[in-house]
Amino acid sequence: MISGREMSSKKLILASANRHTDPYPVYPLGISYLHSFLSQQMPDLKIYIFDFLTGSYEDYIQLLTEAKPDYVGISLRNIDDVNIYKKESFLNHYKQIIEHTRKHSKSVIIIGGSGFSIYPGLLFETLEPDFGIYGEGEISLNQLITALENGVDYTFISGLVYKHGGQIIENKRDHYFQTPVLSFDDTLTDYYWKNSGMLNIQTKRGCPYKCIYCTYPLIEGHKVRTLDPDQIVKTLSDLVRTKKIDYVFFTDSIFNINNEFNYDLADKLIAAELKIHWGGYFNFANIDRKLLEKLKQTGLRHIEFGTDSLSDTILKKYEKPFTVADIFRICDYCNQLDIDFAHFLILGGYGETEETLNETFENSKKITRSVFFPFIGLRIYPGTKLHKIAIREKIVKEGDPILEPVYYVSKDIDLATMKIKAKQTAKQWIFPDDNLGDIMIRMRQRDKKGPLWEYLIK
Repeated sequence: MISGREMSSKKLILASANRHTDPYPVYPLGISYLHSFLSQQMPDLKIYIFDFLTGSYEDYIQLLTEAKPDYVGISLRNIDDVNIYKKESFLNHYKQIIEHTRKHSKSVIIIGGSGFSIYPGLLFETLEPDFGIYGEGEISLNQLITALENGVDYTFISGLVYKHGGQIIENKRDHYFQTPVLSFDDTLTDYYWKNSGMLNIQTKRGCPYKCIYCTYPLIEGHKVRTLDPDQIVKTLSDLVRTKKIDYVFFTDSIFNINNEFNYDLADKLIAAELKIHWGGYFNFANIDRKLLEKLKQTGLRHIEFGTDSLSDTILKKYEKPFTVADIFRICDYCNQLDIDFAHFLILGGYGETEETLNETFENSKKITRSVFFPFIGLRIYPGTKLHKIAIREKIVKEGDPILEPVYYVSKDIDLATMKIKAKQTAKQWIFPDDNLGDIMIRMRQRDKKGPLWEYLIK
């Protein structure tokens, strides 16, 4: 729950606000990158990590009271559950964290994380921290703390959100960080290895694609930055050697973006003889059998494909860089190489009709050994092309905050028939409201590692 590094007088708490565990708890990777970088750059800073998945409000208050931090950095991973059936917002939880921090400490409050990066100005106004940082935070947080400690100007800091003259200022993010280091917190590592069955790590940041609904370019930018492959291998080697952890998930927006880098990383992983298993997010562009064969040698066990649809009409509307023919071909390669894969789909989104839905269900029958995870409708986020479409179609108004979840659902489909059609395919479809919790818990109790959906493949 709580860990601290013994240093001198100035103190920082890095708090992961996430409490969402569906489909499994996710290691708070962002604050681990921050912790690792700040430990190198500011060795006199005493840093604590607090995780709201392993600790309560009472535990957090106790830490605030005992540590008396000068700074508290709060990472907001998600705004809501992205589940049209529940529409659970996390904003009240985040407000409570801020309130407890104000009440029980005199610290400077700084918020960030992927959720904040989608709504930097609006969340700053709603949660009222002292500062915010959108996008990657390592250098910006280091610069901010340094500036505040020395009483000098901080208004130049990239990605900084702050108030000046009663107005909220959002500094442009004009540079990106390419050499992050990562060390995992021992206590959290034990918890997530037991309850998630894998640990997370990045190999690259940024996404060059322009899918109409996607927030990754807002969070990480369009420019792709590959991270240091030697550092990645060292981090994985440390996990294997010290914790016996042999299953990881690469959290890149899409793993197969820069394959020159991927081949280099693969060679280094093979040379290190790590004997790990791993998975990642892929799409069907920029991938062939040769790459899959190489990655299989490194321990690639499973792929989560951002497939979205099995209709070329819808793939084109979503501006996906691949076709249904590409999907079939790459799935065949995966089956030939014994690489498990799942398809993450969007049913009923922009442009969807009964005809395109039927096409998706029919094409799913042609894919062997897979699991299909459909999302229903498209969550509308500001700054995306879908947002502009939703304004044009009067689903939302210009200026609507859309902090609470709002979905684009096609008017040309019948939601009530989706599960019936899915069942008729005789494939494994897992809808957002299907309860698999008990099955997952039993598998974890039997020490099964990885994402677990591979045990449900049909």
